[in-house]
Amino acid sequence: MNLLKNISKIMIMSICLFAIGFGKQTKPLELDPNHRLSLQEVYEVAYDHRKVTLTQSSLENIKRGHQIVMEAALLDKPVYGLTTGVGWNKDRPVFEEVGGKKILSKELLKLSKHFNTISLRAHGLGIGEPLSNEIVRASMLIRLNTITSGGTGVSLEVAKAYEDFINRDVTPVVPMNGSVGEADITLASHIGLAMIGEWKVSYQGKIYPSLEGLKKAGLKPIELVGKDFLSILSNNSITAARAVLSTLKAQKFYHQEIRLFALMLEGFNGNVAPFSQGAIGDSKFIGLQEASKEIRDTLKGSDLWKLSSQRALQDPLSYRTMNYALGNVYTSLQELQEALLIQINRNDDNPMVLLNAPKAEGSQLQSYDVKDGGAIYPTANFNFLPVVLKVESLNISLARLAENMTQQLIRISNPDFTKLPRFLNAPTNHGHGFGAIEKPFSQSNIMIKNLALPQSFHTVVLAGDIEDVASMGNLSVAHLGDIIEHLYEIAAFQLLEGTQSLDLRKGFVPGVSSAAIKNQYRKIVPFVSQDRIYSDAIKQSILFAKEL
Repeated sequence: MNLLKNISKIMIMSICLFAIGFGKQTKPLELDPNHRLSLQEVYEVAYDHRKVTLTQSSLENIKRGHQIVMEAALLDKPVYGLTTGVGWNKDRPVFEEVGGKKILSKELLKLSKHFNTISLRAHGLGIGEPLSNEIVRASMLIRLNTITSGGTGVSLEVAKAYEDFINRDVTPVVPMNGSVGEADITLASHIGLAMIGEWKVSYQGKIYPSLEGLKKAGLKPIELVGKDFLSILSNNSITAARAVLSTLKAQKFYHQEIRLFALMLEGFNGNVAPFSQGAIGDSKFIGLQEASKEIRDTLKGSDLWKLSSQRALQDPLSYRTMNYALGNVYTSLQELQEALLIQINRNDDNPMVLLNAPKAEGSQLQSYDVKDGGAIYPTANFNFLPVVLKVESLNISLARLAENMTQQLIRISNPDFTKLPRFLNAPTNHGHGFGAIEKPFSQSNIMIKNLALPQSFHTVVLAGDIEDVASMGNLSVAHLGDIIEHLYEIAAFQLLEGTQSLDLRKGFVPGVSSAAIKNQYRKIVPFVSQDRIYSDAIKQSILFAKEL
């Protein structure tokens, strides 16, 4: 019980320090066609419940995009959900004349609204536990941000529904699985269903039938028409949201792991030479340079910088190449962040509405023109492969990092390397010590390797053979989240063994970072002077590592 109280105190202090250091944005986030949404802003809306607002430029674009969809129907151009796919008999006019002006037939609009509703229902095909509210909030923000371009063609009511759901903390319940990575159509459909008063929503910590939840939040269900349902479900905003939030977690782990590696290197009495500027030189590997510098900075004040007769000239490669393993993670993170910034600020609709279409070359493209520069083009912009490949690159880099971490833990128990007691036994402990400790983190390492295997190689043939490739982005992104969790499991053992080895290394002065870690960690996990049960300590160590 005392162990739990101590870790809770430390976590509360860390949260308070984070709040003091960064603070929450209280000003609403303005979504504008000229604003480039950042990953940090996604985090703020998802976790800090930052409110959003649509600028006048966004409202004008949205209205114009929807107007182009309706004008296309008046011109008898195929618009899925409005003039095609709704059961409309093609020998009947799609418009009526009122006061000498052509407007869409009331009967057609009624059929379109019905088709929108049944299409959402037909695509409500999720599997598994619900995604977190944070992921769903992030996905709604990303979708609303891309709507501001006008390229989705949705009605203003849909855009306002996204805005209201975010600002009033109404979060649709969205199942975790059911996508093959070519738009999240079977998942995002649940957001649309919630908007029309069907399915379920989370509100004020409880799950309600959508209609009841909307009423409690002071909202009313909306009606969808034209391209609305397709724009709600045919996009990658949910998988993109998961990728953004997992990427931010991976970035946090990267910096935490550098601190933990410094702790391990000090416990090992390792050689700092491979991380020195002299050894790295003018290498053009930016990740290597950045990781090496952060390792050096983290080791400031450490006795590792002083000559030691017990220190080896060449450490095991798992220690010696850690800057390379970390550098690859750094590079993969940078590349993924760049891809995500493109993804969350681009239109991935099919079809896509163009407010100012370029001059069409040839009659094929000219057939997509509507009026006054507007056009509706078929696209493959829902393909998520540019992001997926970067996610998989990060997964592989993290798996390689996990291997280094695992091998370091195994070597630190070997007295031939450390000149410390075998299995880091205290002088008072004549038992097993850390003799069996290798097995659980070795399992975590193997699980990470399995999760890091690329999923984009797999494909399925669906929809009457027309959908014959898939990115499997949902799987790769889900695996990234799982990999991070398993990395923290290995990190827990770095805390356990790193602090133990430092305590055994009498007279050694650790750097400022490691000294602070050890002092705080010892408040929840004491020095192992005798064999004991470690399971609770491992659990607390995972929590501690996440708050470093």
